[in-house]
Amino acid sequence: MFEIVEKRLLADNIYLLRIKAPRVAQSAQPGQFVIVRVDEHGERVQLTIADYDKEDGTVTIVIQAIGVSTRKLCAFKQGESLADFVGPLGNPSEFVKMSDEDLRSRKYLFVAGGVGTAPVYPQVKWLHEHGAHVDVIIGAKTASMLIYTDEMERVCENLYIATDDGSCGFKGLVTAKIKELVEVENKHYDECVAIGPMIMMKFVTLTTREYSLPTTVSLNALMVDGTGMCGACRVSVGGKTLFTCVDGPEFDGHQVDFDEAMRRQAMYRKQESQANESHEHNCQCYGK
Repeated sequence: MFEIVEKRLLADNIYLLRIKAPRVAQSAQPGQFVIVRVDEHGERVQLTIADYDKEDGTVTIVIQAIGVSTRKLCAFKQGESLADFVGPLGNPSEFVKMSDEDLRSRKYLFVAGGVGTAPVYPQVKWLHEHGAHVDVIIGAKTASMLIYTDEMERVCENLYIATDDGSCGFKGLVTAKIKELVEVENKHYDECVAIGPMIMMKFVTLTTREYSLPTTVSLNALMVDGTGMCGACRVSVGGKTLFTCVDGPEFDGHQVDFDEAMRRQAMYRKQESQANESHEHNCQCYGK
């Protein structure tokens, strides 16, 4: 069993859970993910690692309570335990293979959207520790949905906030902020990394393509076993079929077929809605 040693509300329906998982923490690297189950009958939930501490043996995940399984996860209390916490899975970010000398000569732009801000943090922290220059854009609908801003500010050179309603920072989409940085402020970047909703990553890659800026995306695709056996997480990258769990989760964003990926994401929307309705009904019946 994997104990929840810390639980914290970050924003509306968004929770941080720090899990005691020494073996996972010891092997974890930026960009990797875990698969979680609340109990022996629970659905497998794939979550990108938001932080890890090898010394105290903990791994941090951030969850938005949307579906039945994520709502069950978020209902857990500090001190309670999860049935399964499997990882680290997937490949680490490519930059972990680079020398510190090469990293110090590079400038990265990270674009984080919503809950995608959490998995951006360990990557930016790792790059900061190895001397790379990193700017970060965090996008959200409104100020109340922003997360990890204080943590991010401590590990990046420049933090830019973009909110749809202008309640904090730049008013507009993250793509507009990218254009401002490149065209108005004459910023130069060697690579962009985008993590967030699929539609956001699609339009970030369309924007960076205008500047021939290499862009990496992390695909939180439909996933079942996380080992490449089931094929549920297949994606088209550069005309080839790849599996997010074993070939990713990070890919060249300019090669990803986002339209196909978004169609796959929507395949089980009806079943998810029915499961939510059933869960709500059961909770009302039992007075929960």
